[in-house]
Amino acid sequence: MAVPPVPTSAGRPAPSRGAARRILAPLALAQFICSFAGSNMNVMISDIGEDLDTTVQGVQIAITSFLLVMAALMIPGGKLTDRYGRKRCLVCGLLVYGVGALLCAVAPGLGVLVLGYSILQGVGTALLIPPVYVLTTLLFTDVTSRARAFGAVMAFGGFGAAAGPLIGGLITSALSWRAAFVFQALVVALIIVLSRRVEDPLPPDPGRDFDTGGAVLSAFGLIFLVMGILATDDNGWLAAVLLLAGVLVLAWFFRWSRIKERTGREPLLSTSLFHNRTSNLGLVTQHLQWLLLMGVSFVVAAYLQVVRDYDAIRTGVVFTAATLGLLASSLGAERLAKRREQRTLVMAGFAVSVCGIAILIPMAHGTPSAWAFVPGLLLIGLGLGVMLTPSVNIVQSSFGEDRQGEISGLSRSVSNLGSSVGTAVAGTILVADPAFGAYAAAMIVLGVIGLGGLGTAALLPRGKGRIG
Repeated sequence: MAVPPVPTSAGRPAPSRGAARRILAPLALAQFICSFAGSNMNVMISDIGEDLDTTVQGVQIAITSFLLVMAALMIPGGKLTDRYGRKRCLVCGLLVYGVGALLCAVAPGLGVLVLGYSILQGVGTALLIPPVYVLTTLLFTDVTSRARAFGAVMAFGGFGAAAGPLIGGLITSALSWRAAFVFQALVVALIIVLSRRVEDPLPPDPGRDFDTGGAVLSAFGLIFLVMGILATDDNGWLAAVLLLAGVLVLAWFFRWSRIKERTGREPLLSTSLFHNRTSNLGLVTQHLQWLLLMGVSFVVAAYLQVVRDYDAIRTGVVFTAATLGLLASSLGAERLAKRREQRTLVMAGFAVSVCGIAILIPMAHGTPSAWAFVPGLLLIGLGLGVMLTPSVNIVQSSFGEDRQGEISGLSRSVSNLGSSVGTAVAGTILVADPAFGAYAAAMIVLGVIGLGGLGTAALLPRGKGRIG
């Protein structure tokens, strides 16, 4: 494949501690607010449903669509960073995201909410997240500083996802669910101000080709897949047709990419990225981690609100356990990375998370106290905090600087597809009958998926990735 040469940053010194903090602040906050947007809606299900006269399924569709738009556009977003520059795409994405948040704050109905939240915030996220990971990789050049930087970014991302229900619940109970979107817009404004200190280490390449056909095919393939999952509960035949269409369109996309490579043109996604076994396994673990996080979050939040009749704040408080667990393990991520291989950390994370899911099922049954959820959520938070950073570092470090835009878009697309599938799968099971039987079934499915993640992590090569 003929890929334009990209300047290298080899030999560029790692930033000083003070400079590193200034660089990481906007990047970590950007990951935080996008992860927050994906999870804080879970505690607003009842409030939004009453205010906009919609159902739990309507809110689920909005949440899943937001995650799906991110997943579908993340690969094109990663490619655009090379063409237009990482800093420019970051700021542009933040602006689109902020406009979407403000539109949601004044939404008169579900349609406008979907436009602002699912579409605009989804597009904004797809534009701004790839630059976060590319800039982190390019600006932190040695293994130790890069691991520390990814640890901070992933900690903020995990914190946003885990603390989203609590923060969203507090804002919703004190003010309204609309104020949560105003909060997002204010954070975005802060990030834009802080991002002035971030410099793009590589110049943009405006002449670089952009594979529009590949972007359309990849987006529609992913959309059909997730829509098929969502349709499973209502119409089995429609679900089968959509799932088949998704598989066929994605197969067409990969064939399209191979043809472009053979003729010397640059595809949206180089198929050579999938020749790296370690990266492939890391991508699968990323997908399953976010599937577990968002799936569990939606199931527990919906169960507490619909079955237990909990309000937003009480639901959010229950999720504090997951937030504390994730923070505790994230704070020790760098120390753990120096002592243990990344493969070991990912395996341990899945094992602990699966134990947490197993505890959630029997402890929630027949008990009047929502505190029965705390031990399980705490373990899930601990497990996710241990494995999020190693999985990202495994994937990003598997390629050189000239592939960072491409692999970053793929990595984030895979992760966000996991979030979307997690919400779709768990939500589809739960929405049919939110009582304990459906709740238990959804949690069992997530537990089995977690075991699949543990098996995948066990296949990662030994002897690689220890930091320090």
